[in-house]
Amino acid sequence: MLGIIINNEELVELEYIIKKELDEIIFDLEDARMDITVKKAMYNRYHTLFQLFRRVASESDVQKYVLNYKF
Repeated sequence: MLGIIINNEELVELEYIIKKELDEIIFDLEDARMDITVKKAMYNRYHTLFQLFRRVASESDVQKYVLNYKF
């Protein structure tokens, strides 16, 4: 297990960066031209980022990014 100490300004920036990355992945997952293998890899990345986001964001923000995606 690893730990990290960050201040509030860094926390806000971390949330912002993760939100932007999650938004980009959601946008790309909706692209019908992408191969299913690529989408699965993107979904795995989304899941990893979402787990990190859950640790730093409020519950209301987390609920906005719950992804119910089926292949």
